[in-house]
Amino acid sequence: MNFGQTVFSQVLDFLPKRQFRRCVERYKGNYRVRSFTCYDQFLCMAFAQLTYRESLRDIECCLRAMDSKLYHCGFNGKVSRSTLADANENRDWRIYRDFAQVLIRMARNLYANENFGIELDETVFALDASTIDLCLSVFPWALFRRTKSAIKLHTLLDLRGNIPTFIDITDGKVHDVNILDTLFIETGAIYIMDRGYLDFQRLYEINQIPAFFIIRAKSNTQLRRLYSMPIDKSCGLRCDQIVVPSGFYTKKDYPDKLRRIRFFDDQHRRSLIFLTNHFRLPSLTVADLYRCRWKVELFFKWIKQHLRIKTFYGTTENAVKTQIWIAVSVYLLVAIIKKRLKLKLSLYTILQILSLTTFEKMPLFRLFMLGEHKNEITSYYKHLNLFDS
Repeated sequence: MNFGQTVFSQVLDFLPKRQFRRCVERYKGNYRVRSFTCYDQFLCMAFAQLTYRESLRDIECCLRAMDSKLYHCGFNGKVSRSTLADANENRDWRIYRDFAQVLIRMARNLYANENFGIELDETVFALDASTIDLCLSVFPWALFRRTKSAIKLHTLLDLRGNIPTFIDITDGKVHDVNILDTLFIETGAIYIMDRGYLDFQRLYEINQIPAFFIIRAKSNTQLRRLYSMPIDKSCGLRCDQIVVPSGFYTKKDYPDKLRRIRFFDDQHRRSLIFLTNHFRLPSLTVADLYRCRWKVELFFKWIKQHLRIKTFYGTTENAVKTQIWIAVSVYLLVAIIKKRLKLKLSLYTILQILSLTTFEKMPLFRLFMLGEHKNEITSYYKHLNLFDS
């Protein structure tokens, strides 16, 4: 007899299952499938992400050990590593990409009023890419260098809640700046980028939408000063100027004014030069916004450490992209749970608690309240030194 829902089943209740079925129907994911459906595949891979499973055999072993509880979690088919491997290899990875986009919209609505440290009315995005190294003999389709394969995660992060709003998975040879051609630019939003994205033709297209950008200038960027504005040098600012491109090609690619701000980072003892088409923001706010770009670096570091995206359960392009998109869905699901349950715990703490209590039968709110509880006896107890003579 089943007394209450398992933690895994309660976590899955936050998923929009109707939207998932629509994504499956869009790409005919369950065509001629008898038992192990796309939803079963998603549950197996989500379980592997939550509990950090090492391999397909590891997934099969753990789930079969809990065979009596799987039906109540939503599993309809028998879990087998060969069946899961075939599903990852053959079922269209775009099913899980589209479903992740559904979760992205849900998460962005929940975090729309989140404060990221700077009070602005505009939506602020940070754009960057991260490389995942692969073995050339195992992943020959992910071309990078002559002796190495790799894939790149091109990510656009909404700083309100650190929600990835756009992710593109390419082979390692694709340059970061090419993603600007496929990126949907929101009108009035601010895009923060590193100097690897400095391409005046593409930046001018962003300016024409109109949207705003803040980007670091390269050392050889040719600009001509028109006039300077007053600044307060005590806060690290060195100049705030209105400039125009002076190079032969850059004048053609960007036939408009730009704003150049030089800021001295006293902590790292280096000078930074920013270019932006936003002329109303205070110059110090521009520098602070660029500092927030590091949140996308922290996002890459977080998912690489706490989700399974550095080693893969399959070797084909379809299997790799399926695993990454389901990992992103798990990240978004944890963020949605945190907001809807109004938890003060970090995403890391929530994920760790879920990884150890997946098949426990306990209400979620009580589970996370126990995580915040402190034992008053041990908190104030003076431990003995084991090495006292």
